[in-house]
Amino acid sequence: MGTFSTTLHRGSDYLDVWPQERQLAALFPEYRIMAATRLGLRALPALIILSLLVQFQLGDPRYWPGVVASVLFLASLPLQGLYWLGKRADTRLSPTLVNWYRQLYQKIAAAGVPIKEPVSRPCYFELGETLNLAFKQLDKSFIRDL
Repeated sequence: MGTFSTTLHRGSDYLDVWPQERQLAALFPEYRIMAATRLGLRALPALIILSLLVQFQLGDPRYWPGVVASVLFLASLPLQGLYWLGKRADTRLSPTLVNWYRQLYQKIAAAGVPIKEPVSRPCYFELGETLNLAFKQLDKSFIRDL
């Protein structure tokens, strides 16, 4: 059970690190997954409570098993997004993305921005940290290099 919760926490950290930039949507699925996960985390608790209250007030007791199944499914949607993000955060980059990660690191360092040393075998989490810093500190032209 510890690995599942660790993966969810890693997904939540990745959700906070990855930049919310539309230019990345064409290159990485993270933008769409993160948007859906954020929406689920915000909207689904209210939808779950509303569906339970409506069933409690107006529903027939025979429908409770279906309502419980629906509630469990709705509650699992943001968890699925966080789990996917947690797994993705620890996935190693392809050789092409490793080269781009290193070039991006060099551009940030050349601009005089303080940045921690690059990782020898980077994952998507490190790419997200570097992209986040690049979007904050550099002009947006670096994205065309990918």
